Amino acid sequence: MHWFPQFLCLALLGLTQALSSSGNRLLVVTEQSAEKDKYSNFWGDLENRGYKLSFQSPKDDKLSLFQHGERAFDHLILLPTKSKGLGPSLTPNLLLQFINNNGNILLALSGESPVPSTISSLLLELDVHLPPDRTSVTVDHFNYDTVSANEKHDVLLLHPPSALRKDTKNYFAADGLVAFPRAVAQELGASSPLLMPIVRAPDTAYSYNPKEEAETVEEPFAVGGQISLVSAMQARNSARFTVLGSAEALENVWFNAKVKAQGGKETQTCNREFAKRLSAWTFMETGVLKVGKVEHHLTTISETGSGNDSVAQLGYLNPKIYRIKNDVTFNLELSEYYFDHLDPFSPSAEDAVQLEFTMLSPFYRVDLQPISKTENSTIFSTTFRLPDQHGIFSFRVNYKRPFLTNIDVKREVTVRHFAHDEWPRSWMISAGWVWIAGIWITVIGWVAFVAVWLWSEPADSTMPSSCKDIRAALAECLQSSDCILVERNRPIDCLRPPLVETLPTQCQQLKKGYGQCKRGMIDMRKRFRGNHPIAVSKELEGEKPPQLYAGGWMGTGVRATSGNEDEKVETVVGVDGVRRPVVK
Repeated sequence: MHWFPQFLCLALLGLTQALSSSGNRLLVVTEQSAEKDKYSNFWGDLENRGYKLSFQSPKDDKLSLFQHGERAFDHLILLPTKSKGLGPSLTPNLLLQFINNNGNILLALSGESPVPSTISSLLLELDVHLPPDRTSVTVDHFNYDTVSANEKHDVLLLHPPSALRKDTKNYFAADGLVAFPRAVAQELGASSPLLMPIVRAPDTAYSYNPKEEAETVEEPFAVGGQISLVSAMQARNSARFTVLGSAEALENVWFNAKVKAQGGKETQTCNREFAKRLSAWTFMETGVLKVGKVEHHLTTISETGSGNDSVAQLGYLNPKIYRIKNDVTFNLELSEYYFDHLDPFSPSAEDAVQLEFTMLSPFYRVDLQPISKTENSTIFSTTFRLPDQHGIFSFRVNYKRPFLTNIDVKREVTVRHFAHDEWPRSWMISAGWVWIAGIWITVIGWVAFVAVWLWSEPADSTMPSSCKDIRAALAECLQSSDCILVERNRPIDCLRPPLVETLPTQCQQLKKGYGQCKRGMIDMRKRFRGNHPIAVSKELEGEKPPQLYAGGWMGTGVRATSGNEDEKVETVVGVDGVRRPVVK
């Protein structure tokens, strides 16, 4: 059991450091140690919440915000000083570096102390502007404490701030009035989206330099809602920087002071509760979001169920690749850190956590709906169908709201196209019905054409009737030729060289005509008009067809003679244009 004391010490240490989500090392920079006692109640509240306070002067040589390249402290409180600078350890660059390293700063100003040049330069870097005379205070002749500031009207009594917008939460609410003695006016620039006003001055307030004895102020630094008494800046890394215009609001005397507004009743201030909530937000005890499980998977949607009951998981969690037009479910677990524990996160009624499914730009932006809650977290979920676009996509939740730490969750996946065996059948696509009908019309038309062609074929498929007569004439001619009757050769041999040359001219012409007839059977030009009838074929009549010459028939315009004609000579013109004598 020797390990039990060590385990107990570690458990107590964990409980002590578990209050702030970013650590409990707190440095308080104050110029005079005597002023430390003015804020003893505030220091006691911080120590009771688990912070380890260290007090140092800005002129201390041992003061350093960093040690071995790391933050020496987690949080920093800067109280008003009377010197113009804060020393080499608290330059604007070092303070910005402290913020960039996730350090949190609470800066308290006072109208009774001039603002150091280091602080003015730092605030200008953050686009927060202060009065140029560095000694101005904010006064209001309608909302002041009649007990302590009946003449100067420089102690403002205001109600605790409400929510900045409808879609934001209020972390600074309290019951009662908050006193802001001798507050320094701040004017926030409009160019920075990271700045947020926490407490604004009433419309009747204005910034005034008490050293000026003029009865009227012609050109005040800022008036009404332009004045921010408490401002905040949350960096992109969620580090927080808060400017409190009235350091006196943290003093013991104002924690439970009796105040009376003009025309009102005497009441007790709520500065202690407001200081607790302001410091808790600055030191990341509230308004801190934690991301738990991030899951996505394939989904099948049933038509019988409703809501989340109609969604069922397919496959394993967080696959690296999906297919276009898949149904996908995305789940995100969110918790909110509240002082010393985690609570389920619930956005305001006007707000929603959104999921983006993006490539270079979002294809979808959908709301994540809370579907279940655990003891310390809320499960947000949504189901959608992937777009008809393949490539590298990202599930991204980029949630940024005032007074809440930023959330940027990103998960990359690949969306592929349909595989060759995943396409739907053509008859399931209505746009393809026209093409399917065209295919079947073509097939049916071809089958009908083949059927008609086969039905129209002659009965004797061995030889067309147009070649039978010429074939019979050729056979008869061969039987009466000397090649068969005298020389006793076979008909097939008589039709081959060199015996074919000994055949009569009529047989040779019939052989040639028979070959032309057979070729005409497969000649597409003669398939419908057919060969010439054998009755008009000149080969059977034994006449030699005229011979072509120069595009015309030889002997055009020339008559045949028998030798008994008269000697009278006539001339005719031939096709070649030459006149020749003709015997009559």
